[in-house]
Amino acid sequence: MTGDASPVRAVLTRAGRTVRPATTSPPLREVLSDRRELVASARAAAQSPFSSVRHYAKTTPGKLILLCFVVAITALGTGWYASTTLNNRTHQLQTIIDRAEPLSEAAQVLYSSLSIADAAANSGFISGGPENPQLRQRYSDALATASSSLLVTAGSDTGPGADATADTRALNSDLEVLTTTIPVYSGLVETARTNNRLGNPVGSAYLGQASALMQDRVLPAAQRVYERRALAIADPQSALTTPPWGVYVALLIVVLLLLATSRYLATRTRRRFNIGIVAALIAIIGGLIWLLTSGLLSVAATSSAKNDGATPLRQLTEARILTQQARSAETLSLLRRGDQAGLEGTFEQATTRIGMVLDTLDKEGDSSGSLSERQVTSLRAALDQWKRTDAQVRDEMTSGNFSQARAMTVGSSPQSSETSYRAVDSALINAMTTTRSSFRDDINTAQRVLGFTGNGILALSIFATIALILGMIPRIREYR
Repeated sequence: MTGDASPVRAVLTRAGRTVRPATTSPPLREVLSDRRELVASARAAAQSPFSSVRHYAKTTPGKLILLCFVVAITALGTGWYASTTLNNRTHQLQTIIDRAEPLSEAAQVLYSSLSIADAAANSGFISGGPENPQLRQRYSDALATASSSLLVTAGSDTGPGADATADTRALNSDLEVLTTTIPVYSGLVETARTNNRLGNPVGSAYLGQASALMQDRVLPAAQRVYERRALAIADPQSALTTPPWGVYVALLIVVLLLLATSRYLATRTRRRFNIGIVAALIAIIGGLIWLLTSGLLSVAATSSAKNDGATPLRQLTEARILTQQARSAETLSLLRRGDQAGLEGTFEQATTRIGMVLDTLDKEGDSSGSLSERQVTSLRAALDQWKRTDAQVRDEMTSGNFSQARAMTVGSSPQSSETSYRAVDSALINAMTTTRSSFRDDINTAQRVLGFTGNGILALSIFATIALILGMIPRIREYR
């Protein structure tokens, strides 16, 4: 058995060499280890979606999908932001024209009516003899107008669940003063008239008390109410006269992203244009042009409402308030004969400030499109005539001719102070009506111009998003 040899071994021996396994083949353990690592890596990739997505995002189709997603979300977000911002502006304009401006007008009418009622009551008392029916009717009409204006002015421009701020509490406090004090004033006036008809001297004391109540409590509260209502117009206007720069910037960012996407596609796919991106660009640029046109027109109309309407209207309202104060001082000078210097100073101070208001309006007349030069000139002429008539009344009172002074103060002759006062007040009402109409027309124009811009840009943004996605899908499918 020991001499027997394997046939294979015999053949190798006869060939003169020994056959061994190839040294280049990997050992079995190394092959198994590599396989285990590959299996573990595959399992890890399968167990981590984030890793798969991150790996896919590094590929060209992944980059295209990510770019499409970012641009689409930016376009939709821009459309929503533009719609919210511009619709909010439209709502503010609508609130000004429907709520804030009528409340401010009612507050102005409230103050003026109370002043007219006080002046009419004083004039009727100092006219002597039976009370003039016209003065009585003027007093009744003014007090009725003041009561109805108080109801309108008390209306709130906030919701029922809104938190009461300090301004709201102060406004409510003034309204409470007016609500509780006006009936007291009218009661004192009626008591004074009753005593005056009966020939009781105490009637003048009751009227003086009523006038003091009006001057010290009622009119200051009414003026504060007007000032707060006027601020409700001035504050939103200051913001609405500024263009919506944020919307402009957002639309420009979308345009730049679409251009960058088009350039990236041209580099990767060797195609110069993509019909979807071109359509999206046209939509966004169209929205930007729309916003530039309507936004600038709206800002211009709002600025015109402020400069040609709200500002001169506020100045004219101040002049009318001063007119009522001057008239009250003028009539009280015959009722309180011991306070001539103070009342004369009040009249001169009020009329001087009215002249300053007219100077301001005259300087701004060239740039203002609401008030005409003729209206300002008519106002100034009526004021000058009133001041001359009042000086004549003062002279008659100084000489002791109170009957003539009374006739010149409350009489209906063309040379009377009553006629001059009514000419000034009528000219102020005419000018205020003009400026108020100009203000409302400009605000309505701003609202109409801007009305559909927000929703239009949102619709264009949605269209641009759909066009972008439809344009990118064929390019992404090319890599499958």
